[in-house]
Amino acid sequence: MTALATTRQAGSHLPMSTLLVAKRALLTFMRTPQLVVLSTVQMAGFLVAFRYVFGGAIGTSQGLPYVDFAVPGFIAAGVLFSTLGTAIAMADDLQSGLIDRLRSLPMPRSSVLIGRVLADVIVLTWSLGVTTAVGFAIGFRLHGTVAQGIAAFGVCLLFGLAFSWVFIAAGLLAGNAQAANGVSLIVFVLTFVSNAYVPSSSMPSWIRGFADNQPVTLMADTVRALTVGDRAQALLGHDASYFMIRSLIWTAALMVGFGALAVAIYRRR
Repeated sequence: MTALATTRQAGSHLPMSTLLVAKRALLTFMRTPQLVVLSTVQMAGFLVAFRYVFGGAIGTSQGLPYVDFAVPGFIAAGVLFSTLGTAIAMADDLQSGLIDRLRSLPMPRSSVLIGRVLADVIVLTWSLGVTTAVGFAIGFRLHGTVAQGIAAFGVCLLFGLAFSWVFIAAGLLAGNAQAANGVSLIVFVLTFVSNAYVPSSSMPSWIRGFADNQPVTLMADTVRALTVGDRAQALLGHDASYFMIRSLIWTAALMVGFGALAVAIYRRR
């Protein structure tokens, strides 16, 4: 009976403790200028640079302007850069002993991980909004319906939710902030060896095989198919549903696989 009562009490505290953990993560984010710059200014800066510095040298087929090709790709790839800090934050909390202190409090253990993910979604919403606004400012226009644009934004949030679990697991596994920095290598490989910034048709065949079948490419093509309309379908060869189904399969696989891994590591720490 005592164990049952304790379980019920912990369950009743889950929403409040989750919100408290999320609030702490958001306050830490806002009080750390480096994180704010990384999640907002960095992607906007890359987008402007590619648009005006490299855009004239990068061509696409089917008469699709580079700005309409690049902005959806940058928005999709930006999800990884926005959630990258999660690995470092989790490793730092683990190394500093904060997670041990949270475990000693009368709160559900799951609230630590769920609160972190909730904070990531809020930060990601802000980052995607800024990147989208910059995209429109430099010439991108929505050629699909407003509903399709909202759907593209929602799919990016789901994609970010999945990678939040990836980086939580990586941070817990790394154990310290210095080691967690190595996760950035994964982010650069996934984003630059994809068609987020340039068409994969320009890549060597041995790289293209990986680029065409990894999650960032499928997510970028999903956003393009939803926002650019018929010209995107002519360029990509399939409609939006084709890419959305495949990107959602990747999203679900990442979320389930790395979510389970993160919980398992957290329980052993």
